[in-house]
Amino acid sequence: MQTNYKKILAILLLVGNFNKINAAYTQRDTALNIIQLPINYSKERTELSIEYLKNRHGIEQSTPIINPIMIVLHFTDGGTIHSIHDYFNAPTIEDSRQINKKVSALNVGSQFLIDRDGKIYQLMPDNYLARHAIGINYCAIGVENIGSEKEPLTEEQVIANAKLVRHLCKKYKIEYLIGHSEYIKFRNTPIWKESDPKYITYKTDPGEKFMEGVRILTMDLNLKSNP
Repeated sequence: MQTNYKKILAILLLVGNFNKINAAYTQRDTALNIIQLPINYSKERTELSIEYLKNRHGIEQSTPIINPIMIVLHFTDGGTIHSIHDYFNAPTIEDSRQINKKVSALNVGSQFLIDRDGKIYQLMPDNYLARHAIGINYCAIGVENIGSEKEPLTEEQVIANAKLVRHLCKKYKIEYLIGHSEYIKFRNTPIWKESDPKYITYKTDPGEKFMEGVRILTMDLNLKSNP
């Protein structure tokens, strides 16, 4: 495959390391190493997920399986792989998150978690419901990245997210790639399925610069960022 140096230059300006990004782009179809680190998708979590689909999205079914058409990228706002794994592992959401708990007892989570060195961990089957983005959980795969505004996401995470997006696009008919901060664009569209129109939160993750980097590396997939 011939390298498009205009794309590489744009990436260089965004994330600053030519060798890493160029290697990722020219070797984008190499095998992806996904480390299995499953949370306990217990009977309780399964039941809460089925209940969430019914009560929040108006979808009645006997399993927590989703049909992904969207990938949503996040950052964790701190923590480590193991602390975030432990946090997601509980089936029910903590008491301090009162706004979320009033809506559902189901804990937040994501299908994937990416460390600062670019290692990718899978926490649950990628077609099982995870509670990570209001209104679109029934059709969205969540990817959490260890980091925050004070600890910006890394070049390695840009590369890893782009490779994971490619992997998921081979498995599913993914149409959209968005950051968590962009999910509210889907309100008032047929894609948005949240039973309470007042239930909304405003997010900044994972950051514009990060999303630009991932989008440049996946540009040829023609994924949409808007409804």
